[in-house]
Order: sequence, then structure tokens, then C-alpha cells
Amino acid sequence: MKRVVVGLSGGVDSSVTAHLLKEQGFEVIGLFMKNWHDDSVTISNECPWLEDSNDAMIVAEKLGIPFQVVDLSEQYKERIVDYMFAEYEKGRTPNPDVLCNREIKFDVFMDIALKLGADYVATGHYCRKGEEIIDGKPVYKLLAGKDNNKDQSYFLCQLSQEQLTKALFPIGELTKPEVREIAKEADLITAEKKDSQGLCFIGKVRLPEFLQQKLQPKEGNIVQIPSDFSQYIKETPKFVNKEAELDYFATKFSYSEEDGKVVGKHQGAHYFTKGQRKGLNVGGTKEALYVIETDVNTNTIYTGEGKNHQGLYRNTLFVSNEEIHWIREDLVLNIGEIMEVEARIRYRQALEKATLHKVDTGLYVQFVNKQSAIQEGQFVAWYKNEELLGSGVIS
Repeated sequence: MKRVVVGLSGGVDSSVTAHLLKEQGFEVIGLFMKNWHDDSVTISNECPWLEDSNDAMIVAEKLGIPFQVVDLSEQYKERIVDYMFAEYEKGRTPNPDVLCNREIKFDVFMDIALKLGADYVATGHYCRKGEEIIDGKPVYKLLAGKDNNKDQSYFLCQLSQEQLTKALFPIGELTKPEVREIAKEADLITAEKKDSQGLCFIGKVRLPEFLQQKLQPKEGNIVQIPSDFSQYIKETPKFVNKEAELDYFATKFSYSEEDGKVVGKHQGAHYFTKGQRKGLNVGGTKEALYVIETDVNTNTIYTGEGKNHQGLYRNTLFVSNEEIHWIREDLVLNIGEIMEVEARIRYRQALEKATLHKVDTGLYVQFVNKQSAIQEGQFVAWYKNEELLGSGVIS
């Protein structure tokens, strides 16, 4: 009988994961990861992890499986929270959920599971795992979940072959309503429980307040850039080669305060991210203002009116060599090679046609259509026919 450790989070997805594995004849152990109880960074008076760990324990009792709580808060603070602060300080926007899967669930947590003699680690992610023998060796594939509304493959875009070998995703073939139905039939306490919101394991966070623990508020200007800004309407130059063209289109617009007019004040450029509309508190424009760029060095936020403002759109982005990650190591591109893919730059975004271009210093991703709010620090993930092949941090 194979042993599986399930990351029981106290939600319906992981509860059904444990239930299905037990039905399939696995020996199942439930572990709850306690990742957050750092009172120096209070987020709210609620204590979501306590309620969640209780729900997880009740589910484990109902299923008749062993259960324990493991405290990973130290590793979580080091690998996720400190990284987040450092990225925001540089004016980038990290994705803690992607990191949390790579660094915590499928690394620290997986190590604990393997020490408990587990053959596999299972999570309640809406994605699937495939396998194919290539050149005599098994190659594992990360496939999108069957439920288009819930596909969570993007959050696992940094997993490695080694991590996938040991991973199971039992609900990947199901839709959310089907999962809730199974939970109801099995009489699990989590059947009607709302989906958790916000950061992986922390719950709802008011980001500026969260960041203020480490990044002090500092007043700066909000500048509005007109839609006919000179850089938007200049003629495209002739390029000596494809790489020069890619570099040109991947380079973001640069602004100074003289390029627009000061329309308000903010309390810190590092609290804002591209494409953001809320929190600017500037009135008097026909359409809402959107953040089109932040400059943490001068502590300035640049905005444009309306969600079609040209400052929001680019069709090419760059990933440096250190930040390229291939799940399918057998498909790695060599310098000068290209690959037609579909890609997304955020969770729940529809996949868009794109071409990968491998160059000496990294990888360009050139989209057919312009993308809104390409944000440094976020992950771009590329797919072919439902399979996530690789990803990278946007430079």
C-alpha cells in the first residue's frame, strides 16, 4: 500500500483530495502547515490558521487518517515574506503563491513527508500530471486542470521534474461543483466552506499595511501622463536584426515628472503596482486613472487615464537566464532557437499566442497581442496543448 501525505489546509479541495486517495486504497496521512504566526507583522485580529487547522483535524478524524500540524513559519518567513519585502522595495511585484508552492509545499513540506516514509505528496490543486517515456526515461508533465474556471497550473509553474515525480493532484480531473458534491456526499465539514482568499496561507492581506511593517510610508507625487506622450507616437526604427527588435519592444517607457502633470500625492511608490486603479484617490478625470509605472528611486507614481492608455501595453517581455525555468527539461531552447507557445502573465488570464526567442542573455516572449500591465517580478508561464512547459520571472 503506497503512503501519501496530503497537505490538509482546512479547505474543501484538500479534504476531497484526502477522501479520494483513501477511496483509491492509499495509506493517507494528513498534515496541516502552519506558516504564519508572526505577530510583528499583524495583518488582522482574526486568526485564520487556527480555524483552518481545526477544520483539517475534524476532516482527518472523519476520514480516520492520522493528522498533525507542522510549523513551517520560520522557513515561510525566510523564503516568502522576506523575499516579498525585498522585491517590493526594488519596485517589483512578486507572486508569493508561485514561490510558496516551489519553496514550501513541494520542498520543505515534501522533505517532511518523505521522512515520514511517503511515496507521494498530494495537494488540492486543480491541475493534472501526465507521464511519457522519452529516450527511455519517464518525463513528467504538468497539465491544466479540467475545470477551466479553476485551473491552477500557473501556480505550479516553477516545479521541477524531481518535485513532479512525487506529486499527486487527485482533483485535477474534476470541476469545483463536483468537488463540493463529493464533499457533501462524504459528509465533510468543509463541503460548503468558502474558498480562501489572499496570500498563500496568510489569508486576506491589506497590502500597504502589510508592507508598512518593513517599508516606511514616504510621500511622493502622482503624475498623470497624457495619451499623446511623445514616446507613444514616435516612429518605429529600422532594426539590424531580430534581437534588436525584441529588445526595443521589451524596453518599457521611461517617464519623468516633466512629462505629465502632478495630480495627487501617495504614501510610497512601492505600495503600488502596474495596472492598479484602487488606492490612488484622484478625482476629476473622465475615466479612472491606472498606474502605468512606478519609480521607487524618485518615489513617483505615473498614471494614465482609462484602461486603454498606451502606457499600460507592451507585446514583448524579457526573462534573464538566471530566471528561466523549464519543467520540460528535454525542450530547453538553445541560443537562436524559437518556439511557438501560448502564454500568460498572471493567474486566470486567458492564454495568448506568443513566440519564445532564446538569446545569449535570456529569453524574449513576444506576444501576438499587446498585454496589459506587464509587471516585473511576476511570472510568465508558457504552454502547449494544455501542458505547462516552463516559466520565468519577468525582468
